[in-house]
Amino acid sequence: MAIEGPLRELGIHDVFQLLDLSRKTGVLRVVSELRNNEGNVYFDGGAVVYAEIRSNPHPLGSLLVHSGKIDEADLGRARDLQARGDQRRLGHILVSIGAITERELERQVRQQIEEVIFELMHWQEGHFSFVEESSKDVPADLLVRIPTEALLMEGARRIDEWSQIEKKIPHLGLVPALAPNQAGGEGDLDLLPSEWNVLVAIDGTRDVRGLAMALGSSEFETAKTIFGLESAGVVVLGEGVSSGAVTPLDLDEVEQQVAATLQGEGSEAARAALDPALRAHPGEARLHVLLGRIQLATGRAMEAEESLRRALRLDSTLTTAHRLLGKALVLRGRLAEAVEWWERCLDLAPAAQGQREEIQRAVRAARELETIVKGTHV
Repeated sequence: MAIEGPLRELGIHDVFQLLDLSRKTGVLRVVSELRNNEGNVYFDGGAVVYAEIRSNPHPLGSLLVHSGKIDEADLGRARDLQARGDQRRLGHILVSIGAITERELERQVRQQIEEVIFELMHWQEGHFSFVEESSKDVPADLLVRIPTEALLMEGARRIDEWSQIEKKIPHLGLVPALAPNQAGGEGDLDLLPSEWNVLVAIDGTRDVRGLAMALGSSEFETAKTIFGLESAGVVVLGEGVSSGAVTPLDLDEVEQQVAATLQGEGSEAARAALDPALRAHPGEARLHVLLGRIQLATGRAMEAEESLRRALRLDSTLTTAHRLLGKALVLRGRLAEAVEWWERCLDLAPAAQGQREEIQRAVRAARELETIVKGTHV
C-alpha cells in the first residue's frame, strides 16, 4: 500500500519515524519542485540501506577518487574488469583488487547515504511517496544498514549546527572569495585537507551551493567549511550576481498579496504566492516572517518557530517576528519563552496602541496559565 502526501502536512522526520516503527521495506521518493530536486531512500525492515539524490549524482567510484581513497588507475582497473564481464558491483571489485578495504568502503557508502538523508531532512516543501518493494533491487555497491533512529538524532544535531552556520551564511547564494589580505600575506596556512579542497575551488563567482555541487560534497559540509574559513579571516562572503535579470522585490506588495491570499484562498495558495519571492531573495528577513505566518496558520508551530528565528537572525529588530515567535512558542507549550519574546517586542518599538494592548493581554494570559500549570498536581 502506497503512503504519500505533501511535506507541509507530514514532515520528513515524521515520515521516517512512521517507516521505522512499521518496519517498512520499500522506496521513499521525495520531490521538491521549489528546489528542482528529488531523492530516493531505500528501506529494509525500517532501516535505511541506500539513498540517492539528483543534485549529487556522483557515483561511488568518482567520490572515492575525489576523497583520495583510490586513484584513477584503481578505478580504471575495476571498470575494465566489469567491461570484461565481471558481474560484481564496483565496490566489491575495488576491495578484491586491494584498492580499498571493505571497512573503508562501508564507511564511504554509509557517509554517502547519510549526506543524502541530512539534505532531505531540511526540506519543508514538496511531496513524498512510499511504495513497498523487495530489497533485492537496491542499486547499491555495498549494502549497509543504518538505524533510522540514529539518522534522526544526527539530523537534529546538524540542524542545531546549521543555526550557528546561518549566523554567517544565512543562505547558500552567498559567494565566498579570498580575503584581500591573503594575496600578499606571509606565513603558511594550517588547514585541513577538506578546507584546502574548498579553498582551491573558490573562484569568486560560484556560490556555496555551486561549490558543493562542483566538489561533490554536501551543502552542509561545504557551508560548515566556509564558515570556518570565514571565521579565520581566510575568505570573505558576498552576495552573488546572477547572470539573468533579478526581479525587483516590493516587500509591501508581497506582504499584501500573501495576506489576502491566506485569508481568501488558504495556506497552499499563500505559499505559492510567497515561494517565487523567497526563492529569488532568500536573505530577506520579512519573507521568512511571512513563511512563519503561513506555517502558523496551518498549525505547524515547530516549522514556524524555525522560520521566525531565521528571520530574526537576519534582522533582530523585526517586531512582527518577535510577536509571531511568541505565538509559535505558546503553541509548543513553552509559555515562559513566549513571554520573553513578547516583552522584547514591546521594548523594541512603540507598536500601535491596539496591537500593544493585545500583546500585553497575551503576556498576562500566558503568565497566568503558566502559574496554573505549575501549581497543578497530577
